[in-house]
Amino acid sequence: MTSSNNSLLREPAFRIHKHRRFCISLTVVLVIFSVLGIILSWLSPIHAPLKPGLDFTGGTAIQVERICKSSCTDFSIIDLRKQLPPGAVVQTLDAGKGVSVRSLALTPAESGELVEKIDKVVGPLQASATQINTIGPLLGSQLLRSSLLALIVSFIGVAIYISLRYARLYAAMALLCLSHDVLLTSGLFAWLGLLFGVEVDSLFAVALLTLAGYSINDTVVVFDRIREQQQVLPDLTVEDQVDRAVAGTIRRSIYTTVATELPILALILFGGETLYWFAVALFVGVAIGGWSSIGLIPPVLPLVGGKLPQKQSELSLSLGE
Repeated sequence: MTSSNNSLLREPAFRIHKHRRFCISLTVVLVIFSVLGIILSWLSPIHAPLKPGLDFTGGTAIQVERICKSSCTDFSIIDLRKQLPPGAVVQTLDAGKGVSVRSLALTPAESGELVEKIDKVVGPLQASATQINTIGPLLGSQLLRSSLLALIVSFIGVAIYISLRYARLYAAMALLCLSHDVLLTSGLFAWLGLLFGVEVDSLFAVALLTLAGYSINDTVVVFDRIREQQQVLPDLTVEDQVDRAVAGTIRRSIYTTVATELPILALILFGGETLYWFAVALFVGVAIGGWSSIGLIPPVLPLVGGKLPQKQSELSLSLGE
């Protein structure tokens, strides 16, 4: 037996099936936590799985910056609310140096009047730093539909690719992995919306699409290694094949995840208010995607029973050899 065969038959340093119960239990707990957050968000005054931002609901967002010296003086939020339209949302930024106001869609004249009212309470303001963004309700609903459509199309594309590249079982596992990653990330933001008023916008949809691409990349690496074990060591049990596949990819997965998370962490810390929650969604999603490729798919695959399916062309090649 050659040295290469000896390395293949060597006992793997890590066996994922020994930790199957823990992995599946943790996954179930996280899924329940996420689903509960989404349900509570829907039953709350938000009336949606996630708290939608201006991009999806439409409205006017006004952000102003105060002229301060060493520090900004305090102002009364109650007095400011009295100057705002009913239902407007006020948020302070950068320790009170900036103020963000969101309301229903306003005309340019109404927006200008609102800035003057804000200036009376929190001013003086830097005129050059004032930002006014308005999105109509129709455009907001179109953005929401487009975001959902893009996510669905990405799932369909992944399923078709995996079916052609591997087998239908692998496609089902890949969709399970993607659904798990998107659900957990969305569940976290549902809780953030309930507890801290965090809203999701079009950047959150971009984060989910990025997460889908990253997650399937990690999953495909594991699939490739499992298929390699099937071809080289077909007499091993499914558990042994999966364990060896995970043992051969876990270090690579951890290194890749850490290397990806570091620049995202820098974006969280130094990217500013606009990109903050987008970066948080990416950071959480990448971590979940790295986990699911090791802690979700490999423990579940052996539970289907029997040998894992291969493409017909691969079976013919193996028989010919």
